[in-house]
Amino acid sequence: MTDSEWPAEDCDAQVDARGLSCPLPLLKAKLELNRLASGAVLKVEATDAGSQRDFRAFATLAGHSLLREEVDNGVYRYWLRKA
Repeated sequence: MTDSEWPAEDCDAQVDARGLSCPLPLLKAKLELNRLASGAVLKVEATDAGSQRDFRAFATLAGHSLLREEVDNGVYRYWLRKA
């Protein structure tokens, strides 16, 4: 299965970073990714609009795959596959 075929409801762990300001959503995600095995998928929910820029840059720099991102009523959701 390719990342583009990956079902969004599948994840190995979740981080609720709603209500937190930058850089806390990214820091919480990094801590959780450190606990996961390579290939695991982390779902993150945040309300900070700056998290879009942060998660895109972080995935690129750290070598993780940003599988999907969504925005719904001010909640930003990200699915990252750990490198």
